[in-house]
Amino acid sequence: MLKHLCSWMLYKRLGWTTNITEAHPDKYIICLAPHTSNWDFIIGLLYSRAEGIKSNFLMKKEWFFWPLGSLFRRLGGIPVWRSRHTNMTDNLAEEAGKARCFHLCITPEGTRSPNPDWKKGFYYIAAKAGMPILLYGVDYRRKLIECTKTIVPNGDIDGQMREIKLYFKGFEGRKPENFTTGEV
Repeated sequence: MLKHLCSWMLYKRLGWTTNITEAHPDKYIICLAPHTSNWDFIIGLLYSRAEGIKSNFLMKKEWFFWPLGSLFRRLGGIPVWRSRHTNMTDNLAEEAGKARCFHLCITPEGTRSPNPDWKKGFYYIAAKAGMPILLYGVDYRRKLIECTKTIVPNGDIDGQMREIKLYFKGFEGRKPENFTTGEV
């Protein structure tokens, strides 16, 4: 019932389409960009429910207040304390290594504001846990959710981050002025 409702809302009512060519193994990281608006969460939630994809996601801890905190946790949210220097990438990689299935969605910009210095935690988690990174782009101009590239971390983080940023260069966020890949 929920799957059909989310599918109807995303595809019929809102007019979004998809182009997904990459396989989704038991364990993976989703690198999602651009992230320029809170609407990205709604579109992502509708998409994941419509397609039956269960994925955790990272979100700044400020959103985990009552009553939203328990809702976000039920939806798969993991709070991030940006002010603390924790071993979150190590902990998530270890958790992924132990799990039979592990799906985690991360927005590499780390903010809805323009940020040319993308966070690399998603890459480190994938590398440490031996998982692929699925590149998911959300294009508001074309109303398109696309995943046509998978990155398997090989240790060349600068080269692969450049490749990742180039993949997202053509996508337009809800607020295009808030998206940048920086110099690539």
